[in-house]
Amino acid sequence: MHGVLLLAALYSVLPLVWLVTSATKSVGDFSATSAFELAHFNLWGNLRDLFAREDGVFLHWIRNSLLYAGVGAVLGALICTACGYAVAKLDFPGRRALFAVTLAGVLVPPTALALPLYLLASNLHLVNTLWAVFLPLLSNPFGVYLARTFADAAVPDEVLEAARLDGAGEFRIFLTVALPMMMPGFVTIVLFQFVSIWNNFFLPLVMLTDPELFPMTLGIYQWNTRAPQFPDYNPLVITGSLLAVVPLVIAFVVLQRQWRSGLAAGSVK
Repeated sequence: MHGVLLLAALYSVLPLVWLVTSATKSVGDFSATSAFELAHFNLWGNLRDLFAREDGVFLHWIRNSLLYAGVGAVLGALICTACGYAVAKLDFPGRRALFAVTLAGVLVPPTALALPLYLLASNLHLVNTLWAVFLPLLSNPFGVYLARTFADAAVPDEVLEAARLDGAGEFRIFLTVALPMMMPGFVTIVLFQFVSIWNNFFLPLVMLTDPELFPMTLGIYQWNTRAPQFPDYNPLVITGSLLAVVPLVIAFVVLQRQWRSGLAAGSVK
């Protein structure tokens, strides 16, 4: 068993080790050395070239990724939490059928939705705008499923009834009573949303043509397509990929207590 865990750990860590090692190499060392061989430390030079290439377009990509992932994660998680709470705690016609359709949405691959989303965005004249990428990311069936699980586990019906007897409306009850109780689950959904949006590639590829609107994933991919003809792009692609990992690590470290308790609550339920 320990051997299997060790192999799984190596399988997960080795690509990151290669990424860190390769990000320190110059153009010549990148092609002249083996994958994990250390060469002259050139990380600072690669970073300088990365932010200077094409008039600093990489900074625009970082800004766009933070905008898509940061705002999209919080708003998307809030929408998912509200939907999950409604399905779990409110009684309305078609509740079970609506949740069943939501669960079915988990099984639909994102690539299958790319063309319908593109046609819809085209009809609304949103193609090649921030909204074409941002709006579809606010809906996440898996987040609704998690929110329903957390609402069932963390929000007692007695508390909701007491709030209703005090004259509070349903929207106020959700914001002031249910949401604080569901905060560990909310943070967990935020993290899932953030990682999903941060790593999103196919939707921006379909929707965007303006490099100024690209997220990091699409911008790095564009540079990678040039690398076979222009080898000086190789260190930029590797260094940019390394930087793309940093916000995910920071998010998990900063919010680890919340998402661990959130996952524990979901597993107990």
